[in-house]
Amino acid sequence: MKLSKLVGDRFKERPSDAVIDSHALMLRGGYMKYVTNGIFSQYPPLKRISKKIEDIIRQEMDAIDGQEVLFPVVMSAALWEESGRYESVGKELMRFSDRNGSPLVLGMTHEEAAVHLVREYGQSYQKYPFMIYQIQTKFRDEARPRGGLIRVREFTMKDAYSFHTSQEDLEQYYDKCYKAYQRIFARAGVPEVITVKSDSGMMGGNVSHEYMLLTPIGEDSIAICTECDFRANMEAADTIVENEQTGVLADLTKVLTPDQKTIEEVCSFLNMPIEKACKAVVYQKNMTDEYVIVFIRGDLEVNETKLTNALGEDIHPGEVTEDCGIVAGFIGPKGLPENVTVLFDRSLETAENLICGANEENYHMTGFNIARDFGKVSFIDLAKIPEGGICPVCGKKSITISRGIEVGNIFQLGTKYSKAMGMTYYDSEGNSQYPIMGCYGIGVGRLAASVCEARHDDYGPIWPITIAPWEVHLCCVRSDDAETKAAADELYESLLRTGTEVIYDDRNVRAGAMFSDADLLGVPVRVVVSPRNLKEGIVEIATRDKKIQKKVALADAKAEVLALVQQLKDEINSYEI
Repeated sequence: MKLSKLVGDRFKERPSDAVIDSHALMLRGGYMKYVTNGIFSQYPPLKRISKKIEDIIRQEMDAIDGQEVLFPVVMSAALWEESGRYESVGKELMRFSDRNGSPLVLGMTHEEAAVHLVREYGQSYQKYPFMIYQIQTKFRDEARPRGGLIRVREFTMKDAYSFHTSQEDLEQYYDKCYKAYQRIFARAGVPEVITVKSDSGMMGGNVSHEYMLLTPIGEDSIAICTECDFRANMEAADTIVENEQTGVLADLTKVLTPDQKTIEEVCSFLNMPIEKACKAVVYQKNMTDEYVIVFIRGDLEVNETKLTNALGEDIHPGEVTEDCGIVAGFIGPKGLPENVTVLFDRSLETAENLICGANEENYHMTGFNIARDFGKVSFIDLAKIPEGGICPVCGKKSITISRGIEVGNIFQLGTKYSKAMGMTYYDSEGNSQYPIMGCYGIGVGRLAASVCEARHDDYGPIWPITIAPWEVHLCCVRSDDAETKAAADELYESLLRTGTEVIYDDRNVRAGAMFSDADLLGVPVRVVVSPRNLKEGIVEIATRDKKIQKKVALADAKAEVLALVQQLKDEINSYEI
């Protein structure tokens, strides 16, 4: 490809709306163009990167007996009504009607379509196990798109669905996919991607893992133990606390706390540690606006995903009105209106002599003991695991909180969809059974942006050679010089004949602009042909990361370039899982 003909421009200025580096570099480098909120068109460099990622994914999915299929982007709402998700999924699901008034949806995920495709095929146990996958455009009406391709509304994704006749068989295949995903990310140039335990969310199922690229710009919080192998998304990490116990219960006493509404203010006013506070956090159910009050230890925060899972429905931060019977700033467990759902976090299970609200303006209670003063309750883990918290595996106070980008996920779905949609098979004894499913997803565009985020400098991306838009960037400095142009043309043609992917900058522009564009395109091997070099009979060869820089004889340039390309490929492919 000649750069003079490449569609798309590159520019110096950082876009004002690009908060993270990968977003800015991919706009500046002519990779993509903004269309509307969370939707981008792809220029040739990004399209080539995406294709290479897709090829790696296909190779690894085929290697574990996956079969590629293609589901429609537009589906009948009836399929989603079968699974129950047409009503349960929120506004992220794009619902619309065709000219005949038939309700349709845009696919944001394809569990329903997968079951629909194979439920007649999979009627005998002899057909199992099998896995189907697709690479397809999806649409999720994300409320807050951000970070370029990191969080978008329209995206390309590989999603795979496996079908099994036993949990044991699912677990064996799940492990194959687990390792295949590690190979995919290693081959894409980011072997440092880690796996974490995750919350299954709307997908359902009991076991799920996310593949995370740790980076400060990540939107997910990851709990990592520095003493053992425990890693979990904060949404799925169990929170364990220790409470100091004296065995001596104080009397329940109402005390005046004028204008002291926050936990910090009340504890300071009463000269008590914040760990002795029974904090109230108010929510409302989305469907009914019924109040939900979570009582939690004062130094902890509510994990809203855990709360949503415990309630079985979505919630939002509560708005306390004058006529609701709740006294904002002075909320306690005793004396709340009957129509309020009250939940106690597990952090309070062994706590004693607590401070809590008195449900009366300007008053709190001290010496509150849940069993004695409120009654028997079921404690639920509803808290976010804190920095320095106790690891739920090794029991040490060794939890650190890091940020990460989710680049893939895998789920053990169980029979959630097969049962809801009536997919059955006959086992060896003639009994009707529901197949057990697994689900495995990777976002192609998000992975490309994540690699850019992990592999860049101040000047542009540093693409791993396995997914780079081209393998070699050939720069002809002074293309108006006939001898230089002839040498560069010959090297270009000879490399093309070997099947090497070359982007050839044949433009008559100043060297600074040429090298700036080369940095933005991030091609791993750069070759510079110039009048000055040719006087010495040499060309310059360097890697984009500057780790290798050398001058070689023009006659040896082709062999040196091919050897360097192979060396970079070998370095990535030598990574062992």
